[in-house]
Amino acid sequence: MEERFPGSLTGPGRGANLGGGRNMALGTVTADSYELRFDTGRICLDLLATAHPVERLGSVEVLRGWIAGSGLVPPDTALTHADASWPAAFRELRGQLAPLVRGRPAPYDRPLARVNELARAAPPVPRAVPGEDGLLVRRLDGPPGLAALLAAVARDAVDLLTDPVARASLRQCEGDNCPIVYVDTSRGRRRRWCSSEVCGNRERVARHRRRAALARA
Repeated sequence: MEERFPGSLTGPGRGANLGGGRNMALGTVTADSYELRFDTGRICLDLLATAHPVERLGSVEVLRGWIAGSGLVPPDTALTHADASWPAAFRELRGQLAPLVRGRPAPYDRPLARVNELARAAPPVPRAVPGEDGLLVRRLDGPPGLAALLAAVARDAVDLLTDPVARASLRQCEGDNCPIVYVDTSRGRRRRWCSSEVCGNRERVARHRRRAALARA
């Protein structure tokens, strides 16, 4: 079933389980084992995906993994200064983004004002430094603050919502009860699911079972 939203958002990834380890003593994120999704095509949409199918951003530890996996900070960025207020702040931003991306419910003046307010802060400042092999790598000018990280996500949302081409490529997953919105960059714009391995596979399994049941009947 196709669902249409204002602003040309229609619904008919970087899918990831972060593997590896993390130095919790230093608060340094290299990778994680939590089931986090990074396959929507935009950081702001990846943030929306953390609410499905269950709340993902319930702790500082998981949020650190999400910040690293989303690309907001370079690998091995120290996040020891993150405290319990950070997950709540990211969840609050996520709640403001949802009606704007989905185009409902209207009016959404307050969410828009809040996202614009958060976008006013300066995002983390990157710099290029020589790596161990002599090649330039990206590092931050200093430890990223909460306001700077929220600003980076809010600015990504502003860019998305004000870009007619990108906005026209927004789709909602066709999977049963899946609210994930993604940017469809597939050839012919025929992508149906947030993830072929997740919702796509579930649909194929369900279709196979239906056919098997009909055959037995």
